[in-house]
Amino acid sequence: MKRIAILGSTGSIGQSTLSIIESFPDRYAVASLAAGQNLDEAFRQAVRWCPAVMSVATAELADQLSKRLREASVTGIEIVHGTSGTVRVATLPEADFVVSAIVGVAGLEATYAAVLAGKPIGLANKEAMVAAGEILTAAARERNVPLLPIDSEHNAVHQCMRAGERGEIKQIWLTASGGPFRNKPLAEFEHITVEQALKHPTWVMGRRITIDSATLLNKGLEIIEACRLFDMPPSQVKVTVHPESTVHSLVEYVDGSILAQISVTDMRLPILYAMAYPERPVSNLTFDMAALSQLNFQTPDFERFPCLRLAYEAAEIGGAHTIALNAADEIAVAAFLERAIPFTAIPRTIEAVLEETPETHPTTIAEVLALDTEAREAARRIVATAGRTSAPIGA
Repeated sequence: MKRIAILGSTGSIGQSTLSIIESFPDRYAVASLAAGQNLDEAFRQAVRWCPAVMSVATAELADQLSKRLREASVTGIEIVHGTSGTVRVATLPEADFVVSAIVGVAGLEATYAAVLAGKPIGLANKEAMVAAGEILTAAARERNVPLLPIDSEHNAVHQCMRAGERGEIKQIWLTASGGPFRNKPLAEFEHITVEQALKHPTWVMGRRITIDSATLLNKGLEIIEACRLFDMPPSQVKVTVHPESTVHSLVEYVDGSILAQISVTDMRLPILYAMAYPERPVSNLTFDMAALSQLNFQTPDFERFPCLRLAYEAAEIGGAHTIALNAADEIAVAAFLERAIPFTAIPRTIEAVLEETPETHPTTIAEVLALDTEAREAARRIVATAGRTSAPIGA
C-alpha cells in the first residue's frame, strides 16, 4: 500500500489522482491533501478520504472547513493552511509519494520541502521546474529522490528513455498541437481576439495554458522542463508540430531508432505510471488504434511563434532568465485576457522583461521567489506602457 500526498487536490490533476486511488484501493491510499481555495470540494474530499492532514489557502478557510467537519461529525483530520500547511502536507512522515499539481510557483516551496524529506515526486507542475529546476534537480540527485513527470509529453519521454542508456540518446522530440493559429497568416496576428485564442483545436484546458498553447509558450516551458528533468542541453530538445496530438513525444537514439509513446489522451495514465513506477499495473485506459490512421509532423515556425525562440534563449542562459520567462508570460497573458494588450504584445512583453533580467543563478527558493516578483513587476510596467500605446482587442 502506497500512501499519497496530493498538492492541488481540487484541481483536475488532483481529482484524476484521487480517481486512480479509487480504482486501485489495494495499491494506494490518501495520506494528506492540499486543497487551496475550493472549500466545497475540500469538504467533500475530507469526508470521502479522511486524510491525516488537509491544507487550505487561508486561516479563514481553515476555520470554516473545521466547523463544517465538526458539524458533519468528521474527526481526526489535522486542518492547516497557507504555505506552511502545504509544506506539512508534502512532508507528512506517513506519505510515501507526493503528487505536485499546484498551478504556478505557489507549490514550489512544498515541492522542494518534499524533495528534502526524501519523498518521491510525481511532478505535474511545470512552472516549479522552469523557475527552480536547477535547485530541485540538484537536491533530488543528492538525495536519490525520483522526480517522475506527470505532464504527458515528459511522461512519454521518460517511458521512451527506458529503452536505452542516457549516452545513446541523440535527441528528444516534444510534440505540439500547434494551437489554433499554426496556419494563420502572420499579418493577421495583431488582430487575434481573446475568443479566437481560447478555441484550442484539441484540448479543453484552463485559460492561461490555452493562450500559452496558442503562442507555443507552453511548449517553450516544456523545453526548459525537459532540459532539467532529463539533464539535456536545449540543442538536444526539439519540438515538432503534431496536430493530431496522438504521439505524446519521441526519443531519437544515436543509431537512428526513434521511439514514440502513444496512448489515450487521459491524464490518469501518466499519473498511474508515475505512482506505480517502475511497475505497470493493468488498467482500462486502452488506446483505439484507428486513431493512427493519419499522423502529421511539421517544423514549428519561429517567426510566427517567437515565444518558442525566447524559451530556447532562456533555456540556454538558465537561472533568472527562465524565472522571468514564466513570470512575464503570466502577466502578459492576463493582460491579453483582460483585452488590455493585443496578442502580439505577449511575446514583446516577455522579450522586454528578459532584456532587463540579469544573468544570475539563484541557489535558494527564497531567491527564486524574489526574482519571480521582480520579473512580474517589470512585466506589469511594460504591459501598462503597451496598453497606453495600443488599442485593446475586442471580440
